[in-house]
Amino acid sequence: MIRGILRFGKRTLLLPIVAAIVIGLIASYAVVSAPEPTKFHSEEGILNLTEVKVSEHPQKLTGEWAFYWQELLSPEDIQIRSARGGNADRWISIPNSWLGYRLDGQQLSGTGYATFRLVVQLSEQDRSERLALRLPTIFHAYKLWVNGELLAEVGVVGPDKSSAIPQLATKLVFFQPEHGTVELVMQVANFHHKRGGITKYIELGGSDGLSVRTNLSIAAEMFITASLLVIGVYHLLLYIMRRKDRAPLYFGLFTLMFGIRSLLVGELLLTQVWPDFPWGLQFKIEYLILCSGAYVITRYSDCIFRNVPRGFQLGSRIVTGACCIVVVVTPAIIYTKLLTAIGVVVVTHIVYLMVGLVRAAVRRQEGALIFLLVSVVVLVTVINDFLYYNEWSRIGNTSPLGLLVFTIAQMILLSSRFTRAATNEERIARELQDANDKLTEMNKNLEQLVLERTHALSAAHDDLRTSYGRLLHSEQGRKKLLAYITHDLRMPLSSMLGYVEAVQDMVKPERNEQYLKYIRDNTIRVNRMIEELSFLSHLETGQVSYRMEPVHAAHFLRRFYEQYELVVRDAGLDFVLEIEAAADQGADSPIVEMDAQRLEQALFNLVSNAMKFTSRGGMVRIALAVDEVNDSRYAIISVEDSGMGIPPEQLEQIFDRNYRYDRPGAEKGVEGSGLGLAICREIVQAHGGTVRAKSDGKTGTIFYVSLPCMVEEGR
Repeated sequence: MIRGILRFGKRTLLLPIVAAIVIGLIASYAVVSAPEPTKFHSEEGILNLTEVKVSEHPQKLTGEWAFYWQELLSPEDIQIRSARGGNADRWISIPNSWLGYRLDGQQLSGTGYATFRLVVQLSEQDRSERLALRLPTIFHAYKLWVNGELLAEVGVVGPDKSSAIPQLATKLVFFQPEHGTVELVMQVANFHHKRGGITKYIELGGSDGLSVRTNLSIAAEMFITASLLVIGVYHLLLYIMRRKDRAPLYFGLFTLMFGIRSLLVGELLLTQVWPDFPWGLQFKIEYLILCSGAYVITRYSDCIFRNVPRGFQLGSRIVTGACCIVVVVTPAIIYTKLLTAIGVVVVTHIVYLMVGLVRAAVRRQEGALIFLLVSVVVLVTVINDFLYYNEWSRIGNTSPLGLLVFTIAQMILLSSRFTRAATNEERIARELQDANDKLTEMNKNLEQLVLERTHALSAAHDDLRTSYGRLLHSEQGRKKLLAYITHDLRMPLSSMLGYVEAVQDMVKPERNEQYLKYIRDNTIRVNRMIEELSFLSHLETGQVSYRMEPVHAAHFLRRFYEQYELVVRDAGLDFVLEIEAAADQGADSPIVEMDAQRLEQALFNLVSNAMKFTSRGGMVRIALAVDEVNDSRYAIISVEDSGMGIPPEQLEQIFDRNYRYDRPGAEKGVEGSGLGLAICREIVQAHGGTVRAKSDGKTGTIFYVSLPCMVEEGR
């Protein structure tokens, strides 16, 4: 069948040739078809995305960005300038290079440095979502802040060539928006390439969606790269085995070269594996491959069809050699300016090659039609890439896919040359083997289908068991809560009933107002007790969710102290904060994974407990220290009061539900529910920590909260 397609038969050749060109153009258009135009564009540095859910529909950040030329500004610098009324009055369209941008009546060159700023307005739904930015290669070094936080840095940004260090890399950064706007501030410096600035699309979307899209793009490029490299090595080995035919040599070199080039473009697979790979060498390799690729494929075509005159071969060799010499001996700032000239050379080779292929097709040479068809695909993709790198097209990095199509077609052609002498018996044996393989595959598919259905049923069964367990756990929690309410509310309700009956029976009418006050106080107490019982029940049954995140223990304790200082001092107590020096140093400061809101509630229960049982004029002290046990670090938060203390024999009972100890000498007479310390213990244990009390029963009480520190706390 393949041989019939390659040979044409004896029919008229004009129609197949025209059809080949048309089909090639259509296929090329399908390969490089442009995506839908972006619906949202920023105006004067503000991009309104309130009408779209970015977490589900990623958007390209196109339009006008604030542009600060020859300035490297941080978000703080921009805020200070805005506060002084110095807002930016220059805007630049992104994606676009600043090359040719008119500033004060003059056009900017491609080298220099600048700061870009964009404010994105998010919808209500996106404010609680985890978002991501997909950053392309940006020439040639940059730093990116999101809402004032530095999230990405590629290379070293500087105001001159000596201080700037270029690097190429693609990035995917994640962040959590704190409010309805996202401020992007990017410093960009370029002194090594003809174009500087943000020349490619930056995408904003949900973290999961952009991660999947990035991984799919990397997977596609890995597939194309691996295919080109394997095919190239395979054909070089074929040439080593049989050196009489040089077509596998040139084809293997061509495929191997562009397989290497695909590592240097797009998602930059090489720098992802080898981040410190020199960018200068990376650029030179890419340009050398572009310069020499057209000459190599011309030599390959001549080996197949003998359709390249010696004069064209000599001229091609001279021009290719000259271009390669320029790339090797000059810096990137010079040879990147020759990209258009190199593109003209490559396109000239391809067009001349296609003219020769048309002639070969007219002469009915084997493989000319397929070669012509895929050459059209390669021509369109290569031209598009040259336009893209000159900022005349927004569709980038299409040539690897076009070259893969070309490579596969050439494999078909070379395979036909190598298998031309096959016999009918071999063909029949192959057909029988194919039929057997299909039957085997059908059998495997059937087994796989049965296995998948079995796994699905097993997963459904596990889900049902999990749901049943959760339901049972919830029912146990409900019964437990009802039992607690029955036990803990009987006494205050009985007391309230007694007061009500005393009022009704007019036992002591002169004390009715006092009885009503007792009823009101007990009602408030019962209400508070119900809330605490409900919360404690949820804690004990694991129905309270925690939002854990790394937090500096010293910062947390300072915020807590500042929040409740006035509350404690208004109660007539001295409130003291002490932080151990080792716990307050930057590199060694303990970091604890915590839910700050829940842990603050537990700590306030301890402080409130200390306030209840400390007389006016007394002292409440909170402190932070660091302890190390068995090579593990712990942040120790202590709460100390100057009250009368707790008898040592009762220290183990105070964390039990409903335990209350009325310390002698307490002036306030505040009656507690007995649940505060129990709630505190449940919250601390949920953080993997412990809480204990220490007292001699005479000189006050100290509560110690021990929390495990994160392993890489200093990084």
